[in-house]
Amino acid sequence: MRGDLVIGIDSSTTSTKAIAFDGRGRAVAEGRAGVPLSNPKPGWFEQDVSDWTGAATKALKQLTKKIDAKRVAGISISNQRESYAQFDSKDKPLRPGTLWLDERAHREVGEIVTELGRDHIHEISGKPPDVTPCLYRCRWFSKHMPKMWARTAKTAEVHGVITHFLTGRWATSTASADPMGLLDVSAYDWSDELLKAAGLTREQLPLLYRPGEIMGEVSTAAAKLTGLKPGIPVIAGGGDGQCAGTGANTFLPGRAYVNLGTATVSGSFGKTYAVDRVFRGMVAVGEEGYSFETAIRTGSFLVNWMVERLFNVSPAKNPGIFKALEAEAKASPVGANGLVLVPYWSGCMTPYWDSGARGVIAGLSGNHNRGDVYRALLEGVALEQAMMTNQVAAATSEITHFAAVGGGSRSDLWCQILADASARDVKRLETAEASALGAAMAAAKGAGWFTSIAQASAAMSGKPSKTFRPRTKDSARYQELLSIYAELWPKLSDWNQKLEAFRK
Repeated sequence: MRGDLVIGIDSSTTSTKAIAFDGRGRAVAEGRAGVPLSNPKPGWFEQDVSDWTGAATKALKQLTKKIDAKRVAGISISNQRESYAQFDSKDKPLRPGTLWLDERAHREVGEIVTELGRDHIHEISGKPPDVTPCLYRCRWFSKHMPKMWARTAKTAEVHGVITHFLTGRWATSTASADPMGLLDVSAYDWSDELLKAAGLTREQLPLLYRPGEIMGEVSTAAAKLTGLKPGIPVIAGGGDGQCAGTGANTFLPGRAYVNLGTATVSGSFGKTYAVDRVFRGMVAVGEEGYSFETAIRTGSFLVNWMVERLFNVSPAKNPGIFKALEAEAKASPVGANGLVLVPYWSGCMTPYWDSGARGVIAGLSGNHNRGDVYRALLEGVALEQAMMTNQVAAATSEITHFAAVGGGSRSDLWCQILADASARDVKRLETAEASALGAAMAAAKGAGWFTSIAQASAAMSGKPSKTFRPRTKDSARYQELLSIYAELWPKLSDWNQKLEAFRK
């Protein structure tokens, strides 16, 4: 009998989750395991490959103790993006993997831009030059660790590593390879030009599969470690952002997802490739098409920073702090009594691509209180998202509403502010695990439950639990504020560069 469950593995930066879903997208059972993070030098962020595969093993082992593994029809992977590792000819890791957070390759970005041209790199890869993609770290390794680089028989991102662990094959999804910055995105294939710049050959990289295609089967060795059954199909998934888009069914016309998580990431779907500095063009988790993605590096990270560092409150000791702050922020008017916050605490990706950008709280006076500052934070993220979404819609196609996921989406106030600031409906989805669900949708297609991933997404994404609609008066005020906000950073960027030079 064909299995009635599919598994989505979400291998994120801090943890790995293995979740079993049924054909309606309902989570049946799950397993979780933490992944430690190392910061051996300033700007270096690393994880051991054994922690990636070990966390997947633990999560799957927990899961298979809760379900009958014979019910599993297929497995797919969602992964932290731009994180990869190097392996020797015997498939042994040569060093720890480096993460998307890693900033060691700033100089190499400039080198490759000089060689290939900023616009040319963007056109091929879908991404403006930035320190995040693996392309630039490849150049860094070739210069600073040449002996290790010369021994590299394979290099693979997290999806490829876990696929190899499960199947024994070096294979990955185009939607996971893409964020490495080595893909010709319009061709869904490795770019020979970018590989040359990275100092790599095709033989050193995994085989590519489209999302929803079967890459291999669970091996006997992996089955013994995880509790899975040998022979279960392992199906191409994608990066966590693209999987979240599929999990939120961005195949619906006019829909963009917004993940109010540690970072604030949003994306919309299109079948036609497009290039613009305001978004990253990513291969979608679908048989074809693209995800046009914006990213604010701070979302709930900024909330936690403000509570712990600025307000000096420990949420662990005072769990009611967030409810109290929400009430105080709700009492503050639109515009937070004249405060504006620019949420660049960790630099800026879209739309300015300025890793040296820093956060701003403008308009402070002695009359402001904690609630005003907290409201300015929620508004700053919402205004930034609204500004970028307007630009994405102008460059691609109309966006009429957001499907909201992530921990921040549980805040009624934040969802309402986003609806008012963007002049768009915000529909809170029931699932808290959109990335794992998106991977499970790819698995469901690969297992033969559906004829396409879009069909799987429509059947498994569920209905919104609550819809927040723009309020006419407040939305009009936010449109005034948005015009002020959009001018703020361009006027402050020169000042920020001078401060950054002074700090150094």
